[in-house]
Amino acid sequence: MEAATQAKVDPVRVLIVDDEPLFVEVVETLLAFDERIAVVGTAENGLEAVDLSTTLAPDVTLMDISMPLVDGIEATRRIREDHPTACILMLTGSDIAAEIDRSRQAGAAGYLTKDRVGPQLVEAILDLGRP
Repeated sequence: MEAATQAKVDPVRVLIVDDEPLFVEVVETLLAFDERIAVVGTAENGLEAVDLSTTLAPDVTLMDISMPLVDGIEATRRIREDHPTACILMLTGSDIAAEIDRSRQAGAAGYLTKDRVGPQLVEAILDLGRP
């Protein structure tokens, strides 16, 4: 009875930004199993990410660092400049301290290495996407 009386909560809207189609597919598949999360779009470079951030207004953007045209750090800076409350979680294959520092300076809310994608990613999205 208690579950029936609880109000349904809207899912956290997520934009995935990565230039590796296979990685995007894996993340989309992982997130599809959690009804608390909805993938609203994908982008393969930083320029697309900036445009889609305005169009889609995601709750959380998952941003790769190393991408063509505009890298994830610069895209994060541009998004946060236009949308100061945007929540961006950096996902990358590297855990180099300088990249972490640059990501935070650009306005990223968090940082996960791609080898930790799984339950930690879901929890990070939910932590960042819920007020």
